[in-house]
Amino acid sequence: MVLTEDLERIVSDENIAWEKLRGAKVLVTGATGFIGSLCIETLLATGIPMQVYAMVRDRAKAELLFGDRVAYLVGDVREPLPADAAFDYIVHCASNTNSKMMVEKPVDTLEISAAGTMHILECAKNSAAKSVVYVSSMEVYGVTEESRNPVTEDVLGYIDVLSPRSSYSEGKRISECLCAAFYHQYQVPVKIVRLALTMGPGIPLTDNRVSMQFARSAIEGKDIVLHTEGRTVSNFCYVTDCLRGIFTVLLRGADGEAYNICNDRETRSIREIAELVANRIAGGAIRVVYDVPTENVFGYAPDVVLRLCSDKLRNLGWKPDVGMEEAYHRLIRYIKESEMQ
Repeated sequence: MVLTEDLERIVSDENIAWEKLRGAKVLVTGATGFIGSLCIETLLATGIPMQVYAMVRDRAKAELLFGDRVAYLVGDVREPLPADAAFDYIVHCASNTNSKMMVEKPVDTLEISAAGTMHILECAKNSAAKSVVYVSSMEVYGVTEESRNPVTEDVLGYIDVLSPRSSYSEGKRISECLCAAFYHQYQVPVKIVRLALTMGPGIPLTDNRVSMQFARSAIEGKDIVLHTEGRTVSNFCYVTDCLRGIFTVLLRGADGEAYNICNDRETRSIREIAELVANRIAGGAIRVVYDVPTENVFGYAPDVVLRLCSDKLRNLGWKPDVGMEEAYHRLIRYIKESEMQ
């Protein structure tokens, strides 16, 4: 199974100080999401004795994923954690990642980010946690000047705060600001990772993100339909490289710092990615067609040209291993294997 191979690839990374987790209590929030669930699977795959806690709203849903392999903390991050909750390490992934919901429910999106992060950091402070990682997004950069590319962690661009879609990117920014505040005022050992477009096995089969749409088009022999002009240029990251980055930062990163996690050798526009899938992955059997609505009913972020720089993370000994073409082949294999079960 491709997912098993990917987990083995992550835990075999000798650059990651896995032994620090021996005997630890580790909390992962957003545990049923794409990144959160794979963080938990990675921790379990290390084989190192530790107590893994999954923070979830729906225990029954979580048990379908993890069974009795983890302990459960049932609750909404928008509410304070139990007074006796204490953890050595925390990976905070909980967030709204549904673009349509960002537009339709911007208050909820902001509350999940701001209140949720505040409560997790309060718990980390009270726990005297050894390390915390906040999982942020490349969207915190907003619209940057092309002359500033490649974009390092100290460069931020413009975000239209009056747009409801900005509830996600501004929510990530305020969460990062909270992380910095808790580090400087209370010395909470928190780090930030800013993820590029992440794809690969482990994405729910019902997920509607671009990579899944493109992969399904290739599998089904259907044309790829773009609802934008596909001008946005950005980096991607295969899921194994992303997870290795998260745990590298958790166990080796500097407190109070932010790190880009991206394959900066793979910078393409959405249009170019679609054409790669149509021409190389599907062998030219499908086309890229455009159906662009007059209003942003799908909740897509504004067009940007963002070439992230991963040098800061590379300086911790990390480097990406999987290119985009291999990533799509592995994602398609994962979809086919999952649907056969």
